[in-house]
Amino acid sequence: MSTKRDYYEVLSVSRSAGGEEIKRAYRKLAIKFHPDNYKGDKSEGEAKFKELAEAYEVLSDPQKRQRYDQFGHEGLRGAGVHDFSSMGFGDIFSMFQDIFSGAGFGGASMRGGAGQMGLDLETEVELTLEQVATGVDQTLEFERQDFCETCSGTGAKPGTHPDKCNTCGGYGRVQQQVSGFFGMSVRVVACPDCHGSGKIVREKCPKCNGSGRSRKKRVLTVHLPPGIRDGQVVRVRNEGEPARHGTNKGDLHVYVHVRPHPLLSRRGDDLVCQAPVNFAVAALGGKVTVPTLAGPEELDIPPGSQNGQVITLKKRGLPSVTGGRHGDQHVQLYIEVPKKLSAKQRELLEAYAETENEHITPQRKSFMDSLKEYFTK
Repeated sequence: MSTKRDYYEVLSVSRSAGGEEIKRAYRKLAIKFHPDNYKGDKSEGEAKFKELAEAYEVLSDPQKRQRYDQFGHEGLRGAGVHDFSSMGFGDIFSMFQDIFSGAGFGGASMRGGAGQMGLDLETEVELTLEQVATGVDQTLEFERQDFCETCSGTGAKPGTHPDKCNTCGGYGRVQQQVSGFFGMSVRVVACPDCHGSGKIVREKCPKCNGSGRSRKKRVLTVHLPPGIRDGQVVRVRNEGEPARHGTNKGDLHVYVHVRPHPLLSRRGDDLVCQAPVNFAVAALGGKVTVPTLAGPEELDIPPGSQNGQVITLKKRGLPSVTGGRHGDQHVQLYIEVPKKLSAKQRELLEAYAETENEHITPQRKSFMDSLKEYFTK
């Protein structure tokens, strides 16, 4: 009896799943179990990745799927199912390049099909709120695969050139004819001799051993515009890596994180802070010092200010990332009542309390007063 798992179970789909559902399931699981992403045992991730490829090849082909549904694994003998256990990842990418377009692997992603376009890279930067207000040129240092300087990326020994692959005629793809239950079928796969490059290197470059690639340190200055927000991504074109056989580079994606400010909170392009005010200044009016991104600033407190009252400083917020406007800064007043009083302070407050009108109407009704008024109507 076959020891292979049910293909529907492998892809975690029902037996009635449509083609698009099967494609999405395969792509999601293939990204998860690719050895560049899988956090567990690498050999386990590789085996699972290839098991997924085999399941998808069968279930994405209507004829093979019908035969599998009717006869199981034994019914696929002679149906032209590939032996993925002996294939490399590049060959699998070539077979299902439409599936992996835009999929991320280890901080990079395939764009435009395997072996043609470059690989995208990702990095992160952390900014202060002050840097967000002005914009900043950030210097990034990272390592990436780049074209070998000795062979200029060809993989051939200097003075020689790669030859056109005779098997595929330089196209990198070959047609494979297989016999199945319903007759002969033809599919296009990566050339087994050149692995999709269309070229054969006879004399390998001694520096890169024929790969045409080598790791290099890259120092790059990226401009992050004023008003940029936490989680935004800045794309720098052509600063990624070249693919295995490609001549173009991918892009670098810079993810921005904004460090929390100790005194200011961000609300879109506006800033919010609290300002402690003693009750004498709140009653009589005066000035308090509040933090702004430009430094400490004196704020006029009008007489009779109430706890929780908000005073707005126009255009003291952040610039819009699209340009054209500035946010405001909103200062919420927090009236502080002293916990301890000196003898003089107590004497003055007691004298004030004697003169205070006990029947003064409050500016705002309490919850209980409003409730009492409601039930006496």
